[in-house]
Amino acid sequence: MTIVWGALLAAGVLLVVAPWLWPRRDGSPAVTSRGRRSAIDRLIAESGASSLTPARLAALCALAGCVAGAVFWLVTAVAVVALVGAAAAALAPIAWLRARRLRRRKERRGLWPDVCDLLIASVRAGMSLPDAVASLSTSVPAPLRPAFEGFARDLAASGHFSSALTRLKGTLADPVADRIIETLRMARDVGGTDLTTVLRALAASVRADAALRAEVEARQSWIRGAAVLGVSAPWVILILLSLRPEGAEAYGSAAGAALVLVGAIVSGAAFWVMVRIGRLPEPRRWFA
Repeated sequence: MTIVWGALLAAGVLLVVAPWLWPRRDGSPAVTSRGRRSAIDRLIAESGASSLTPARLAALCALAGCVAGAVFWLVTAVAVVALVGAAAAALAPIAWLRARRLRRRKERRGLWPDVCDLLIASVRAGMSLPDAVASLSTSVPAPLRPAFEGFARDLAASGHFSSALTRLKGTLADPVADRIIETLRMARDVGGTDLTTVLRALAASVRADAALRAEVEARQSWIRGAAVLGVSAPWVILILLSLRPEGAEAYGSAAGAALVLVGAIVSGAAFWVMVRIGRLPEPRRWFA
């Protein structure tokens, strides 16, 4: 009977969040009252999850929290453990998006020097700047190709180089891409013969930064591993203890609930501090 009630609860939650999980027809990003995208919108764009919206992300977090809370309640029958598990599961989609954004930036960091080299070769071969950027749709590495294919379609449809660059910048959502695109925009607007020199210097800077970051991240990767192990191990032991009747009774009391809540706060703060210590500062998108 418990399984039947659990299935009915899951079906009810799914029906409640179904309007937010359904794709929006307009596909336009949400903006704040000042016309600027919120932090959640930037996180979704920079992680590459184009099919996700803030409303669908909120529904996904709520659904993950409800499912995890129900599972922990069925397993341990301790309300405070189910509450902590639900809170952790509700934050899991946001943590996944952040990890996806970091992994995407790390993957693309080594590709931008090649993009600069291809642009330099096209400009030196006599191609106009719009044609040189559009030609990247067939020559850039595979992870960047869809964005430049969209730029080529926009340029062919409208013929407006600046607006096509703006859409390309929003699609790429990368700090290095912003610098390259704004350099191209300035070269197109004011002219000049130093474009190849600037792109060559930018490519050298990005290569040096990528090599330095790779070396530092390799040396500091043990900090994140230690943080995950140090935070997860006590909670695994807590769940195992809660499976015993005397353990469930102890943690179900007021003192046990207070102990679990304080432990959750301390664990979260300690994990945040360790991750902050082992994380390199990411470049900001000044031209977003």
